[in-house]
Amino acid sequence: MTLAERIEKFNNLMGDIVPPEVKKDLLDKGFFTAPASTKYHGNYEGGLFDHSYMVAHYLKKLTEECRLDWQNPRSPLLVGMFHDLCKMDNYQHPVIAETLCGEEIRDDSKWEYAMDTLLKGHGDKSVMVLAQYFKLTEEEIMCIRYHMGAFCDKSEWNDYTRAVHKYTNVLWTHQADMLASHVERV
Repeated sequence: MTLAERIEKFNNLMGDIVPPEVKKDLLDKGFFTAPASTKYHGNYEGGLFDHSYMVAHYLKKLTEECRLDWQNPRSPLLVGMFHDLCKMDNYQHPVIAETLCGEEIRDDSKWEYAMDTLLKGHGDKSVMVLAQYFKLTEEEIMCIRYHMGAFCDKSEWNDYTRAVHKYTNVLWTHQADMLASHVERV
């Protein structure tokens, strides 16, 4: 899929939820071109968007079919599309050589973790980045923060369970993420 096709899919799904200046920022920061991981699902150029799109699609579908109740009607799309926003700047192409002038030559076919990112973490970082663009509900924050479900650190399991008890859509968000990554394999 091309960059233009990804942007078109994004616009068709998200409608006017995302303002033009935010779309431009997402484009500039690599949301449509970054991988979702280096080893697992979506480990290719554009994988982050492909995975996020699929999670948003599933969360919207689950919301309709299971009649999920959200604090804000935009939430299934916003949470699904941006649950992994932290990954926009998490990866870079590895340096394989340097020119005589000192310019780096990168291998554009591979990705590695970018060690120089200032914000670390996963769910927390995604919430912090997204909060720069949108006023989030507590439910949206919890869904993004705990979208990894029991795959989070064992020390967070009690917090995850409390979040699910307060906002059942935390569990549905995790389900949509698992459907995208393990069933669709993106």
